[in-house]
Amino acid sequence: MTYVVTENCIKCKYMDCVEVCPVDCFYEGENMLVIHPDECIDCGVCEPECPAEAIKPDAEPGLEQWLKLNADMARSWPNITQKKDAPPDAKEFDGVPGKYEKFFTPNPGEGD
Repeated sequence: MTYVVTENCIKCKYMDCVEVCPVDCFYEGENMLVIHPDECIDCGVCEPECPAEAIKPDAEPGLEQWLKLNADMARSWPNITQKKDAPPDAKEFDGVPGKYEKFFTPNPGEGD
């Protein structure tokens, strides 16, 4: 099992999770974070730290696409080990449906 970052992180990108991760398995894209599934030790400390509730255990049904996205993006995005400020409009995007189709970008620096 591993934990995965899901759609609600997109455009919210709170980084409270980065601060508590004991193995630094978070990677940063333009408008979301992902967890490297091969580095995650399944401790679960990140899940309750996410204000957007975007981190889930991969054992939950329907998260296969997010597990794949986390694994794929972690291979190309830079590792992040220190918390940064969330985007100023993060609260406006928290809980908004359809963010993947509208806002996701696989390349850091090419979003928005």
